[in-house]
Amino acid sequence: MTRTDHDLPGPADLTIAEARKEIARLRPEIDRHNRLYHAESAPEISDSAYDALFQRLLALEAAHPSLVATDSPTQRVGADPLDSLPNIEHAVPMLSLDSAHDIDAVRRFDERLRKAIGDDGIRYVLEPKLDGASVELVYVDGVLERAVTRGNGRVGEGVTENVRTIATVPLRLDDSEVAVPRFLSVRGEALMYLADFESLNQRRIEAGEPPYQNPRNATSGALRQLDSRVTAQRPLTVLAFDVLAVDGVSFETDSEGLRALSAWGFRTPERVEVVDSLAEIAAYHGRFEADRDALEYEIDGVVVKLDSLAPRAALGSTAHHPRWAIAYKFEPRKEITRIDRIFVSVGRTGVLTPVALLRPVEVGGVTVSRASLHNREELERKDVREGDLVRIQRAGDVIPQVVERVHEEGRERGARFVMPDACPSCGIAPVEKGPFTVCPNHFACPAQLKGRIAHFAGRSALDIEGLGGETAALLVDQGLVRELADLFDVREDDLVPLEGFAELSARNLVRAIEARGRVELARFLVGLGIPEVGFAVAGDLAAHFHGIDAFREASPEELEEVHGVGPKMSLAIRGFLDDERVAAALDNLLARGFDFILPEEPEDSGARWAGQTFVLTGTLEMSSRGALKKLLQDSGARVTGSVSKRTDFLVAGANAGSKLAKAQALGVEVLDEARFRERFAAELGDFGAPPGASVDRSDLDMSNGDPGQ
Repeated sequence: MTRTDHDLPGPADLTIAEARKEIARLRPEIDRHNRLYHAESAPEISDSAYDALFQRLLALEAAHPSLVATDSPTQRVGADPLDSLPNIEHAVPMLSLDSAHDIDAVRRFDERLRKAIGDDGIRYVLEPKLDGASVELVYVDGVLERAVTRGNGRVGEGVTENVRTIATVPLRLDDSEVAVPRFLSVRGEALMYLADFESLNQRRIEAGEPPYQNPRNATSGALRQLDSRVTAQRPLTVLAFDVLAVDGVSFETDSEGLRALSAWGFRTPERVEVVDSLAEIAAYHGRFEADRDALEYEIDGVVVKLDSLAPRAALGSTAHHPRWAIAYKFEPRKEITRIDRIFVSVGRTGVLTPVALLRPVEVGGVTVSRASLHNREELERKDVREGDLVRIQRAGDVIPQVVERVHEEGRERGARFVMPDACPSCGIAPVEKGPFTVCPNHFACPAQLKGRIAHFAGRSALDIEGLGGETAALLVDQGLVRELADLFDVREDDLVPLEGFAELSARNLVRAIEARGRVELARFLVGLGIPEVGFAVAGDLAAHFHGIDAFREASPEELEEVHGVGPKMSLAIRGFLDDERVAAALDNLLARGFDFILPEEPEDSGARWAGQTFVLTGTLEMSSRGALKKLLQDSGARVTGSVSKRTDFLVAGANAGSKLAKAQALGVEVLDEARFRERFAAELGDFGAPPGASVDRSDLDMSNGDPGQ
């Protein structure tokens, strides 16, 4: 029973020791009631009784400010505004998920896994695919240390102060049922319950503010506020669904991890099931799709992931997604509207894309007024014309697209749309490349330049605040920028006379551009728009070549030594760099004096491993792969994810797979665990647990990422 505090002495009358003792009683009690209310929906006390406890703690901390702690329940109210959100690298990459849109695709996924790891005991965890904003929560010794948005999967934005205000995120983990680990990285989904979203929009309308289009946008905006006091006013919830990394606690299955998350005080997704058959997966998907419109929050499918943790290391991941999980998506929501006009848009790569201007219609909570018709062949196949009634959907509940024409009896149709014989931006005759119509005037076409600038300044590249598509178009139209290098010559006086600019906004943009003269090499490579090169590959290229000059001079064979780069990609990269106009533009850009931030290289410790390259593969028993990788790197070794002729040693555990075969073909020295320990006994010392010891989740290849929502 919770006692009342009416007869307690005033907070200011207590000594520090007395206040500390009472605070030590109140904080866990309030945390417990928070958990019962927010995570378990099973409150034990009234709201007024809870308020009395909370106000007493608030008063004690106000009277004795030296006793305020970051994990106190009172710290959810928000902190002073930030100037900007910091970029923070994830403890473990936050990958996306491969998608399946029918049961046949799920069957192929199941067959691949059974072929790779055998049929014995395969079980899947099934959970709803939450439609919000992913966030990583990191705890050290049970206390929330940082919260990071997904960002590009490798680097996100620090939103710790904002997340502290969310009631369903424990500031300190509950250790009453499961021991609290020394280090814990959790992936969760921030979202708004639909009822809370409707209430928020009603308040905005009453205040004369525009309503949010959908819960996802409202959630993302609230999560990325510079003022956490604003976030505290938003009805956000975080559902935790994956343990990304842990030190000090062992799990054998994903479902064990979910139970631990609940025990630690997190709210987790409802209706999670563990199954072992395709029929059960199909039935689970069907039940959720049937209930979709009656759920408390938005989902866009179900997640199917391998329950057993040990085989995940052998399966690994691509740069985009883990191979042991898949998203079984719902059929997209569809609506009917009319095409008012069709026009052609020119992208940064020169592709001419037909776009349908639509009479606005709401699809899945978003007002859609235009949709891509993709390319010439798709336009001809669907035979949609101006004035047609069409059925549209949002692919993946995100990208609007025209599905088909709706037949109208007796209505006369307009003429077929014909792709233009001149680029609408520069007037040059386009060329046909397969199903695509492409403007070949890559370096003089204004539309392509605008697209390149927006891409160069985008969040995955240089991340120049205030330089989006509209501003890029304005700079090109006013003749201020004719190539990327010109961005760094723009001055405040150039901008102030332009529409939408004043002295402050002009100064902010110039400063934002100048600040990106110092930038991560990987972001710079992404910004160049090199064919086939996304953020993951750019990061591997930067780590491998450790400089822009070495990268520019690399042969196709040297490029292929980089993890994730195959023959097709290496030729595409080399072809891009060999283009004289690209080379000249890049020279001009580099002449602006970039200071590249390079991936850290291990210091030469003088150990035997200094300068040698290792690859780790298979399931290792001696210790965690993460710990072994760190030991090697700390001793001067380079640990890569792929085998090449430059690899010195392959350390192979059980189920080594294709890396072992490639190493043998290239003549790379292969060491099993026994030979590795024998060969490097002096360097290893007593490193490594004895065979058969239980492993924690860091024993899995955490560089393979996690199943994204």
